[in-house]
Amino acid sequence: MQSGTYTVTGAFGYSGRYITERLLAAGHAVRTLTNSPERAHPFGDQVTVSPFHFDAPEKLTEALRGTEVLVNTYWVRFSHGDFSHERAVDNTLRLFECAVAAGVRRVVHVSITNPSADSDLPYFRGKARLEEALVATGLPHTILRPAVLFGGEDILVNNIAWMLRRFPVFGIFGDGAYRLQPIHVEDFADLAVEGCGQEGNQVIDAIGPETFSYEELVSAIGECLGFRRAVLHIPPGIGLTASRVMGFFLRDVVITREEIEGLMRGLLYTDSPPAGNTKLTEWARRHAARLGHHYASELARRRNRTVAYGKL
Repeated sequence: MQSGTYTVTGAFGYSGRYITERLLAAGHAVRTLTNSPERAHPFGDQVTVSPFHFDAPEKLTEALRGTEVLVNTYWVRFSHGDFSHERAVDNTLRLFECAVAAGVRRVVHVSITNPSADSDLPYFRGKARLEEALVATGLPHTILRPAVLFGGEDILVNNIAWMLRRFPVFGIFGDGAYRLQPIHVEDFADLAVEGCGQEGNQVIDAIGPETFSYEELVSAIGECLGFRRAVLHIPPGIGLTASRVMGFFLRDVVITREEIEGLMRGLLYTDSPPAGNTKLTEWARRHAARLGHHYASELARRRNRTVAYGKL
């Protein structure tokens, strides 16, 4: 990988933090564009920090000038309040435009498994639109399509563990047979850094070595923790209502209708070979003493942009 300046969007967030760690360890200069410039992080003064400036393209272009590779992790998990998938798409389109204007030489972009421009789900439709836009820029690129990230500060696996620790029964949407392929965040970061040094264009399904049905995933996490819970198959609508009640008390969005739909349609599964090596079951056993002790709140991370993400 060539030496130079690498700009990582969200270097103080989840996957961006692991990517930044690797780039710094390799001796590269790293900048970040972020909505959380005051968030605590472990990098000291090694990372140059700039706000996104989506509303000021000239400032965004200037912040990107001199960048060899842009690693883009920017996105929103769901629409809520003043952030939405539509706004995230518009902002990312502007980011790509400014990258071209600034002379960025390569882009590593985080997408999702099975994006589709025809999808009725904003997450998957928006990711497809951004892939198309990136290709249209003509910039050499690596597109990473993860299913679910786990490890460290993840939300899905941690919160499944949190519920298993606290409730005698675990509710499963529908038959629970729909599949997913979690990848460890450090394996994912390795793929991103490898993508920085590639030539030409790549699209990689960033999936882990284990494939689970959703019910198997819940059972595997419970077994690793030592909590064998009864599983209750419930209609998706009832499950969504229950999650909203829970979210009211937790002051968070536990899961959305669109996320349930994506899961149940099998959109977090592909038939590609694994791109990561870390098995979720082995990782969960190693971290069983701490996994799921605290609920991980998406909205809390957005409300408080100074506290560092927790790390296992």
